[in-house]
Parts: sequence; structure tokens; C-alpha cells
Amino acid sequence: MGYKFGLIALALTALVACKSENGAPPTRAAVSTQTIDDPRVAKQVFGHIDAPNAGASQAIGSYARGCSSGAVELAENGPTWQAMRLSRNRNWGQPELVDFVQDLSAYAATLPGWEGLYVGDMSQPRGGPMLTGHASHQIGLDADIWLRAPDRLNLTVTERENISSTRMDRTSGAYTNDSWTPQHEALLRRAASDPRVARIFIFPGAKVEMCKNATGDRSWLNKIRPWWGHNYHFHVRLNCQPGDPSCVPQDPPPAGDGCADAQVWVDNILNPPPPTSGGGGGTPSGPLLMEQLPATCQAVAAN
Repeated sequence: MGYKFGLIALALTALVACKSENGAPPTRAAVSTQTIDDPRVAKQVFGHIDAPNAGASQAIGSYARGCSSGAVELAENGPTWQAMRLSRNRNWGQPELVDFVQDLSAYAATLPGWEGLYVGDMSQPRGGPMLTGHASHQIGLDADIWLRAPDRLNLTVTERENISSTRMDRTSGAYTNDSWTPQHEALLRRAASDPRVARIFIFPGAKVEMCKNATGDRSWLNKIRPWWGHNYHFHVRLNCQPGDPSCVPQDPPPAGDGCADAQVWVDNILNPPPPTSGGGGGTPSGPLLMEQLPATCQAVAAN
């Protein structure tokens, strides 16, 4: 079956699944894993869609291979936040992500020197792969939070396109620099303590610094995971929501606070291990195709 016929079948299936006998609001339907021939490059499909679909709220597939149905927009301006880089149209997410960002921004506004949050990329209106950057952020449950402390929340659209966040690392991510403050640690602790959060990614030196400074309950440190490139922002990933069978969860982080693992990251930055032999030689996988996403994503993109 060609992908055009497959899209029609998927759309009809989605409509039947979403209509209840008593006219009540539609419930979340399980994801279709059926493979339908669709050789289009997925980022070229989802990257040019400028509005959400009208389907039920669902995070479909996995964080790095999926799409988002029923997404809602984080308002460009709020009492304690501003969405940045509006030209990207990536201030969308599942309702629980928008709620989380608003809640965290309200807490940030209580920190000395912070008016709230500058919010970076979340997801596209229907999720899916993006034209540039980000292997994840595909199902409406990921958000980048700038590490720049907002001193005002009346930035113009032009300012939001041109200003940058504040770099917080030195020595290629092995250490924090002088811009790192107790307020950053308090913000990350608050985010990691939220039960909605699955993981937070930040540069290795920040995790090690928080490990040094944490007192009392250290369980929240488990969710803070070191990762390359997160020296201007931290990346929050929410859990799949209960009752959403379409969302594929990530395995939980290993038990413990993860501090020893973060120190290994730092040690490897300071003293890189010798390169492994063999050199790989694998064939690059190339961009994701529509047929590699959950089949439901074809209907999400089309309706």
C-alpha cells in the first residue's frame, strides 16, 4: 500500500478510535506500530507544519522517534517567562510540559536576581524531527531552559532572536565558571525534585559541582545526567504520562546519585582516554523517514 492510501486508512482509524459512543471527550488510543511505506524525510514534513492538529493529547513514540498530537502552545510571554527564538516555532508541547514550564518559571521568579525563565526549544506544533538541531524533542515532553538569569521579561521579538544565553562552563565542560551561582543549583534541584521529570541533562562539571554542594536529601541528583553541549541551557525531559499507551518511556537512570559517573565524565575530559581501535566504519543512518516513525504520526502530520 502506498503512503497516500495508508494515510487515509490511518486517519479513518484515528477518527473511529477517538469517537466515543456517548459523545464524551475522546480517550487516548494506543499507537499503531504498523509500518506503511512513506519514504519522505520526516523533518521535511514536521518541520514545515505551523499549527497543531486537533487530535487528543498524546505523546506518540519515543523521545527521539515520534510525534506529538494535541499539543498546546506555551504563550510567547507570561508573568514569569518568555519564549525565545520565536522564529523557530518550537514553543509547543504536551499540556503537562507547558504546565511544568510555567510552574518552574514561577519558582525561578522567587530566586534572587531572577525574574523568571527564558525558555528555549520545546517541540514543534506536531512534534517530530526538526529541520535543525535536536535528535529528541519529538513528542512534546522535552524543553530547554536557558541558564541566563532573566533581568527583564519585556524583550522584543528581535531581542529574543539575537541575544544569547550565558555560558556556565570552563575547560570544555569539566568545571563551572564564575557565572554559576547557588540560584542555578536551586533551580535545577527544584526541577529534578518534580515527580513529572524523568531526566535533566547538563554539562558534566555542573553535575559534579552540585554533588559537592548538595546537603540533606540527595535523591534528586539521580535525575541530573551529564551530557555534552548543555553549557548554555539545561534540558528537561518529562516522564510519559499515566494513561498514555502511545508514549514509549526511556529506561530510568541507574540507581544512586550518579555522582561517581559524572566524575568519570570530568576525568575523561581532563585526561582523554586513548582512542579505541577499529574506527567503526558503519554506514551513516541518514535522516529519519516517515516510515520509521510510529504509523500514527502519518495521520498526525496529515490532519
